[in-house]
Amino acid sequence: MPSTALSITVIGAGVIGLSAAHELAAAGHQVTVAYDQELHECVSSVAAAIWFPYHSENSPAADQLLADSLARFEQLSENPETGIDLRRGLNVDHLPGADRSWTRIVAGTEEASPADLPDGAHAGIWATVPIITMSTYLGWLRSQVEALGVKFEKRTVGNLVELKDEADLVVLAAGLRGGELLGDDETVYPIRGQVVRLANTKNLTQWLCDDDYPQGVSYIIPRREDIIVGGTDTANDWNREVEPQTSVDILERAAKLVPELEGLEVLEHKVGLRPARETIRLDHVAGHPLPVIAAYGHGGAGVTLSWGTAQRVVELAEALRAGTI
Repeated sequence: MPSTALSITVIGAGVIGLSAAHELAAAGHQVTVAYDQELHECVSSVAAAIWFPYHSENSPAADQLLADSLARFEQLSENPETGIDLRRGLNVDHLPGADRSWTRIVAGTEEASPADLPDGAHAGIWATVPIITMSTYLGWLRSQVEALGVKFEKRTVGNLVELKDEADLVVLAAGLRGGELLGDDETVYPIRGQVVRLANTKNLTQWLCDDDYPQGVSYIIPRREDIIVGGTDTANDWNREVEPQTSVDILERAAKLVPELEGLEVLEHKVGLRPARETIRLDHVAGHPLPVIAAYGHGGAGVTLSWGTAQRVVELAEALRAGTI
């Protein structure tokens, strides 16, 4: 690897790709982002988005990514232009023994009282976490990336060999296409998410997540101008079309949990395919025409893990340059 700044191509312009491009450029590298979907088309734009490790790896390594990302989001929330707000809400547990490992990372969590809980719930945790208005945040993030001199190239990369004479290093942040482009990973699969976006004309601020609600996963995430209401979490479902009855069901169970949603205007129905994997793939991958760093498989926690992932990508890039891996 050269000892000077690297020429790096990041494949993917979702939240993982943009965050990685930002950190790599800030570290002094020459970065180009290759993308085949506009910001409003990528799965990141469908995200609620709440800082929470939803459908993602549970490990010490992932905990570090969570902590690093949380710290950055808390810092960015001080700038209103980012679209990030710290908001209090309730995460509901329906069964004893629910995974609460995430609470080790969040300051000031509180056990919910029985009076706070939906019918049939076992327990719950109050927490204040970042809520990210993605339409604002993705635009802000791209502008920050561009200000660092990162170039954007709209293209579909069919094979990594296409880049062997264009870059010193590839960062693969292509979501569901990550395994396909590497050619050795068939473990990536979609988890379909359908949501309804409501107008937040009642200025609601308190979020609620109930992953084990008996009638189906439910989350209500109020943002600045809208409320994302979900949802679905169907594994291996490639359907990108909105299912009308699913939207009806989503709103019915959400209104039982938060009656204030009744009567709010429906702004949009959206579907996204979360790129899931049993473990996040975040490492150097040998055996390709040029060095590759994989950064995919974040499940429903791409936003939540984005800054920690980006910082790890920089560490891997520096290790490759130094010849230590």
